[in-house]
Amino acid sequence: MSTTAAIYRTSIAHVRRTPLHNAFTYRSYSWYVDVDRLPALPRFLRPLAGFSAADHLGDPAGTLRGNVERFLASRGIAPDGGRITMLASARVFGQVFNPLSLFWCHDTAGELRCVVAEVHNTYGERHCYLLETDDAGRAGVVKAFYVSPFNDVEGRYRMKLPEPGERLAVSIVLERDGQKPFIATMDGERREATVPNILAAALAVPLAPLRVVAQIHWQGIRLWARGLPVIKRPHHPSQEAVQ
Repeated sequence: MSTTAAIYRTSIAHVRRTPLHNAFTYRSYSWYVDVDRLPALPRFLRPLAGFSAADHLGDPAGTLRGNVERFLASRGIAPDGGRITMLASARVFGQVFNPLSLFWCHDTAGELRCVVAEVHNTYGERHCYLLETDDAGRAGVVKAFYVSPFNDVEGRYRMKLPEPGERLAVSIVLERDGQKPFIATMDGERREATVPNILAAALAVPLAPLRVVAQIHWQGIRLWARGLPVIKRPHHPSQEAVQ
């Protein structure tokens, strides 16, 4: 198998601080790939790891690189063909759900230019944030997308998104009125995308995309049962170069 990809076996934590306290952690795994060098998996492994531009921003019939570059161009950043890496969940038996996909966009000299954070909600919508991070991978951006039925579209995100190395450490903090009502973190250790490691990840977290959706819905039911009011989902205006 020829691949430059890696797998991160992850621990994902969500902490809600106000108006109710709720915290949970679950296991999953993410793929880290070069969008121009997607894994060439043996036929028997393909049901466990499918990659498609249709699962991300832009033209479903296009390419990951082409779609990311069109989004960058719509934001005034002229692509120059530099490396683009992606952290995301793959399709497993035809199913996929990516609460967060990350694209690190480099110039031809190898310097990081920006990060695209693509967020999906469980209503079939997506939104992309363009971030110019500092040397530690930190950036701030105004929240502009309805993710949870218990959180309105107010506040600002403080993100820390360093490009993964031997370890993955990503965090997103929602800030509002001097408080931090919601914090999400994702941590993991790099493993090469060998056949044994792919099989081990799939066995450790069977049907990972469906498990993530089930976790989200179960936590939503718990919050609703505790009396947290549901906030009506606003219209989400479409973004240029994002479908």
